Amino acid sequence: MSAATLAAGSAAPPYSEDAVSLKTWVGVFGATLGAFMAVLNIQITNSALFPIEGGIGTGGANGAWITTSYLIGEIIIIPLTDFLSRVFSRRRFLLVNIALFTIFSVLCAFAQNLGQMIALRGLQGLFGGVLIPLAFTIVVTLLPKSKQPIGMAMFALGAMFAPSIGPTIGGYLTETLNWHWVFYVNAVPGLVMFAALYWALEPAPMKLDLLKTGDWSGIATLAVGLASLQTVLEEGNTEDWFGSPFILRLTVVAVVSLSMFAWIEFHKPNPVVNLRLFGRRNFGLGSLATFFLGFGLYGSGYLLTAYLAQAQGYNAQQIGTVVMWTGLPQLLLIPFVPKLQQKVDGRILVAVGLLLFAVSCFWNLQLSKDVGADQLFLPNIIRAIGMSVVLAPLSGLSMAGIEPENTGAASGLFNMMRNVGGAFGTAVLLTFFTKREHYHSNVINRHVTLTDPQTQERLAQLKQFFLHQGTTDAAIATKQAMIAIGHTIHGQAALMGFGDTFGLLGAMLVLAAASVAFLKKSGGGSAPGAH
Repeated sequence: MSAATLAAGSAAPPYSEDAVSLKTWVGVFGATLGAFMAVLNIQITNSALFPIEGGIGTGGANGAWITTSYLIGEIIIIPLTDFLSRVFSRRRFLLVNIALFTIFSVLCAFAQNLGQMIALRGLQGLFGGVLIPLAFTIVVTLLPKSKQPIGMAMFALGAMFAPSIGPTIGGYLTETLNWHWVFYVNAVPGLVMFAALYWALEPAPMKLDLLKTGDWSGIATLAVGLASLQTVLEEGNTEDWFGSPFILRLTVVAVVSLSMFAWIEFHKPNPVVNLRLFGRRNFGLGSLATFFLGFGLYGSGYLLTAYLAQAQGYNAQQIGTVVMWTGLPQLLLIPFVPKLQQKVDGRILVAVGLLLFAVSCFWNLQLSKDVGADQLFLPNIIRAIGMSVVLAPLSGLSMAGIEPENTGAASGLFNMMRNVGGAFGTAVLLTFFTKREHYHSNVINRHVTLTDPQTQERLAQLKQFFLHQGTTDAAIATKQAMIAIGHTIHGQAALMGFGDTFGLLGAMLVLAAASVAFLKKSGGGSAPGAH
């Protein structure tokens, strides 16, 4: 063989490895669009909860189950997706779940009562949850290593941009059309991703024999444990945590079930979820970082919308306009992250992104009635910049060295950790805010007494105000003045509570950034799923 032939032969593999067909890119697009829609539906209903509750005749704490039921379905299925996609074949399993996700999304708009809505949302979450880890798996198995940063950026648009823009889309649809369109909006993307993946993915035979040797005890304990844990985290603050027998019992069920699940998985020869992957340095630390990322992503979304609704009195569309600026810059910045990864160590990108996210939270430490949309614009832009550069490099670092046969299991665990982090984040921040609000209220009340000259002066001013407004009885005007002062105290305590909670979130993100320093630099060895 001539030297020229040898040279040509040695040059061919890199070219063939880097070349990606249009069909493959269409498959990656369809999969990442699915992940975007699945994540979007976690947040899109939050800004429409009040109209939905009115439409189905419920309200108050019960309405929270509209979101909780979706999250329960999603968090159960994500770690089981690898096993089920091997049983039914990835293409068939993905297409069936896309179809069912779209169907149940539309059916949610026809729910007549809370029971129907909970059941339909739970099924929507169950079928939608499949789309998140399978999108991740498709990126790292269909694309060569050189193109995976682009695929990860596409995936990051779904995982990071969708939660940020969800309240904006939900608020706009609710205010301009009606709450039913929060569910109808899934129909067209559902058809697009079904068509894309039907054409792009190759058919494969089912392996139904795996059902006979399936880890059914692991599946059962995982499902019960995660469903119980999600319910505890979502409903704990409303039910006064362990003061509620319901929450206490569910906590026991969650702890026992998840402990049994862990024991089963470490002793089964073919576990449904390979927990040993957490022992890999990069994957374990990366999963911890993505847990904190979920904590910050969903926690900050809750905090910001709650602050705007409670402290500023914004409606759904106004909230969406403010929150939009934590999302739109990501749409512009994330496509440039793959190029950035070629020049900057992924660990630096992740750490800087998390620290910028933290800075945006610390920016909100001193909140007041004067801090509205204009004052929140800059911290929201900083948050968006930070969030843009985190997930894609963090995913690459975490999956470095994971063998192709473990890619599906690792994808399920990695994405589950982000969702669990989000559930913990919302629960912890909500509870912390409640405690700090009560603390500040008690401190202020100790200084605002009827014997205090400033309080007496303020009461007198308010009394005269109400008398001038038409109140004829001096005693009633005095009572109105005291109620007004009580509202002022409550409002100020809430503002200080929100500031403290943003501070806690910032501190958690700093810890997450510190954990990134222990990751090994990606590179060397085979990439997961590399061709």
